[in-house]
Amino acid sequence: MVNINKILVVAVCFVLLIAIIIGGKYLISVKNYQKAVKDLKIGTIELSKVSDGEYTGTCNVDYIYAKVIVTVKDHEIKNINLLEHKNEKGKPAEVITDKVVKEQSVQVDTVSGATNSSKVILKAIESALVSGTQK
Repeated sequence: MVNINKILVVAVCFVLLIAIIIGGKYLISVKNYQKAVKDLKIGTIELSKVSDGEYTGTCNVDYIYAKVIVTVKDHEIKNINLLEHKNEKGKPAEVITDKVVKEQSVQVDTVSGATNSSKVILKAIESALVSGTQK
């Protein structure tokens, strides 16, 4: 009887220890994700320096990921195809591609309620356009 109680106590302690470790790792990853999103800075792109073509761009901040193809013709953004968008509750942010095409700029307002996804998509678009910039 005593041995069973000892085994049970050790097992419960072990499970609690594992739960604390996993919970701690999760909290650290969330903090890192929040910092990565906060640190995302969307620069300005001079479309006059972007050559015609299709350019792929990505942005990954662990919990949110976006991959786009941006089509440029005559120094204008003609189309943005959002190939992948891993998100939490950020699906509404996907309309930001239309805003970028309309404004011809990555300097557009983020979608309320989907700010993090908006920033990640914008950074992926910026990345694509930078790859097409003439040096």
